[in-house]
Amino acid sequence: MREQIAVLGAGSWGTTFAALLAPHRQVTLWARRGDVADEITDRRTNSTYLGDHRLPDELRCTSSIAEALEGAEVVVLALPSHGMRSLLSSSELPPSVEIVVSLTKGLEETSNLRMSELIEDCWHPRHVGVLTGPNLAREILIGQPTASVIAANEHEVADRCQELFGTPTFRVYTNPDVVGCEIAGVAKNVMAIAIGMATGLGLGDNTRATLITRSLAEISRLGEALGGDRQTFAGLAGLGDLVATSLSPQSRNFALGYEIGRGRSIEDLVMGSRMVAEGFRSCRPVVRLAEQHGIDVPVAREVVAVCHEGSTPQDATRRLMSRAATAEFNGR
Repeated sequence: MREQIAVLGAGSWGTTFAALLAPHRQVTLWARRGDVADEITDRRTNSTYLGDHRLPDELRCTSSIAEALEGAEVVVLALPSHGMRSLLSSSELPPSVEIVVSLTKGLEETSNLRMSELIEDCWHPRHVGVLTGPNLAREILIGQPTASVIAANEHEVADRCQELFGTPTFRVYTNPDVVGCEIAGVAKNVMAIAIGMATGLGLGDNTRATLITRSLAEISRLGEALGGDRQTFAGLAGLGDLVATSLSPQSRNFALGYEIGRGRSIEDLVMGSRMVAEGFRSCRPVVRLAEQHGIDVPVAREVVAVCHEGSTPQDATRRLMSRAATAEFNGR
């Protein structure tokens, strides 16, 4: 019998992940909106997030959380970070569930908690994992090859998820560094906004290469200070995800930054979109965590200044370029 997997969240990534697994596993997708669940069931499309792409016939979808969770052995959470606690607190994890896996690359704004910490706080599951990496949904949906990382504290849990989630076009590596993988996934969204702003300003490849490199340095410093492994930030969860998210118009965070750089109103961009750019919400918690640990994150600080404090991308660029010059690496 095929393993039962519940995927909670029918946005672009949640639907894509459920569709990726459905031909190989018994997957039930939960959609918050009944009309989305009905469309997936009746027409095999999720036009709100994925246009007219046809989803597998094997994929079940429901707007009932209890129905989605019933009998599940593995639960995969593909929810916006700002809605995670509310949903988990209002639902009960069935005793059949062995592993809960987060796909969400964000921090809780009020507590600075990583999603794995929030899951443990609300649901107390037996095991928690994190799946992260260069996960642009539309490319995965059409079968283009990519790879991701499953991070879990227990090797057996990571190995099981690797087996469950891997497909001929979706290669899954294991990593014991849950903290590093989560922080990399969160912080790269913040950095992608900065790189999008630079691109929207019309700045070129040298600027983008500089920002990507210095952003990776910030991510690494912060991740290590919080207990992450340096190697993680050179891998798929770090550099791989940063490159994909920072250079692709498919990235919500890059697209948000790009439009800000072109002069569009942040209020219009954020309020007028169904798509969640996690970096917009996570930039302040990222900076707060950095300040608590004495870590310098100038790029992330400028994203906060532009997104939440009324600064402009031009001012942010000037401030970054006028900082005192230092050695590239500690210890020279």
